Amino acid sequence: MILIAVATVFLIRSFLVQPFLVSGASMEPSFYDNDYLLIDEITYRFRGPERGEVVVFKSPTSNTYFIKRLVGLPGERITVRNGEVLIYQNAASQSFVLNEDYLEPDIKTFGDFDIKLKEGQYFVLGDNRNFSFDSRSWGSLEGNKIVGLVRLRLWPLNKVMAFETPVY
Repeated sequence: MILIAVATVFLIRSFLVQPFLVSGASMEPSFYDNDYLLIDEITYRFRGPERGEVVVFKSPTSNTYFIKRLVGLPGERITVRNGEVLIYQNAASQSFVLNEDYLEPDIKTFGDFDIKLKEGQYFVLGDNRNFSFDSRSWGSLEGNKIVGLVRLRLWPLNKVMAFETPVY
């Protein structure tokens, strides 16, 4: 009986969902330090990540795990300028300013950054732009570093909720 229980837990944690404890303030006000989340590891086996989704991934510079929001998708050019994030979906397209309703109105994206994402690369930002170590610091994120999609906050109990992708 114990062996079956251990095997079941192992399979669920390895292939379906995984717990994640938020550490730090880089995703405030969406997620706070010590929020306990469930990460969906299945969805990206059937489709690619979408803009606005919050993901957990292995850091490109260390063995730690981060939580950030996907802002730029493969093949796009991302420019951060004058406090705004501009997206060019292809070489011929005009840019559009990323409308981020999930951020506080006075939050600006600092820095002067311009990057062209290759196939399988993503651009991620923390929601707390002034206190986030993200793609502005280390560049693009390889898709194979993504562990999964944040689906559910389990703790604290008064903030339990499911998360959906914002509509742009």
